[in-house]
Order: sequence, then structure tokens, then C-alpha cells
Amino acid sequence: MKIKSLYFVFAILLCFTFSGCKQVKSTNGDKNITVNEVAHSIFYAPQYVAIENGYFEEEGLNVTLVTGFGADKTMTAVLASEADIGFMGSEASIYAYSEGANDYVVNFAQLTQRAGNFLIAREPIDNFTWSML
Repeated sequence: MKIKSLYFVFAILLCFTFSGCKQVKSTNGDKNITVNEVAHSIFYAPQYVAIENGYFEEEGLNVTLVTGFGADKTMTAVLASEADIGFMGSEASIYAYSEGANDYVVNFAQLTQRAGNFLIAREPIDNFTWSML
């Protein structure tokens, strides 16, 4: 139940993220949006599912997903207008601002608040307890 709630909250945040973006109209009337993620993450699973299942297209959004492989590269893509949205931590924004950038990026959402650590098992374990580790 917690995972379903997490997916729902993420989907809502993703909708708010896309609603405030400047978008370029495509020739067929859909809106083109480029999202640059710092790395692939299980936290972004709802986004991957939505892209693969065409949910964004149903809403008139052509989402292009690019992996930046680093907050510095993601920030550069956003500042160079190569990406409309950048999923990254606040460190790149802080660094650009402290270096005196005139057109700096403002972080506005916190998609992940905890470390991305997961405990998994090869087989189901009924009545799991931490002492089993």
C-alpha cells in the first residue's frame, strides 16, 4: 500500500512539474518537453511507465527523456535550453548561483527525500524480522 501511495504522490508531483514548463508546440499540436534526469532511478519508475504506456501522449505531451549522467551535465542542459526540466539535487543550482550566474535555476520540488536503499530477497520471507540479517 505504501508503494502505491508513493507512486501516486510521484505522479501528482510530475504533473505539477510539467504544468509550469515553457513548451514548444509541435506540428501536430502536441507539446514537446525534454526531461533530463541525472541518473536512472527506481524513484522515477512511475515516469518510465507513463512514457512507455503512452500516458503523456494521451494528454498531448511528447516527452523526451535524456539521462545527464551527473548534476553538472543536467544543469548545463537546462541552462543551455537543451532540456525543459532537470531532475537533480540542489547542489548544482547552489553552485551556479554562488558563481554569480545571471540566469540561475531555482529548485522547486523535492521528489525524493530519503536514500534509495532497498532490502530485497531472492525468495519471499514470511514474518521477516531485522534480526534475520
